[in-house]
Amino acid sequence: MSPINPVVLIHGLNDTVTVFEQMADYLTSLGWSVYRLNLNPNRGNQKLEILAQQVQYYIETTFKPEQSIDLVGFSMGGIVTRYYLQRLGGINRVKRYINIGTPNQGTVTAYLLPNQGICQMRPDCTFLKELNQDRQELLKNLRVTTLWSDYDLMIVPARSSRMGIGKEQQIPVLFHSWLLSDRRVLKALAEALSEPLDD
Repeated sequence: MSPINPVVLIHGLNDTVTVFEQMADYLTSLGWSVYRLNLNPNRGNQKLEILAQQVQYYIETTFKPEQSIDLVGFSMGGIVTRYYLQRLGGINRVKRYINIGTPNQGTVTAYLLPNQGICQMRPDCTFLKELNQDRQELLKNLRVTTLWSDYDLMIVPARSSRMGIGKEQQIPVLFHSWLLSDRRVLKALAEALSEPLDD
């Protein structure tokens, strides 16, 4: 039987941990231990690599070094967690990674504001291009799942949520925020967190 690791949920732009209440309750009811942290600042005023350092610090101070974890990143939190995985050594302890409604290839909505963290989510940003260049090599040993919606108006075009690695599932959810509470997404998330791990 595959191990049930603690699950860490990382929120998106202008969010706090409260957006995960329904998801956390659902996973807890199925037996997972769920952890969340508030990224600060959460409005895109800080570079995403600085927010990724907050994730790194939280994980290092919350769990014992030998404890494997599973990681879920939503929206901007998906980019923050990818930086943690690909640049800050997170791949050494994360086993399953679920990326939900994330501008993995950038989003044109990021041109609406000049905040430096938001600018890093533009399609032509060097920050994202560099993350995407080595994603195959660095994330190949993780169980990666991408969940996204073709109706997502926060990620434009919606297909920019695709990572091009691991498993991908398009779930027709009408609104970006509903990706955290739609029953189909929650079921897909639980299935991804139950994926068997290689020996």
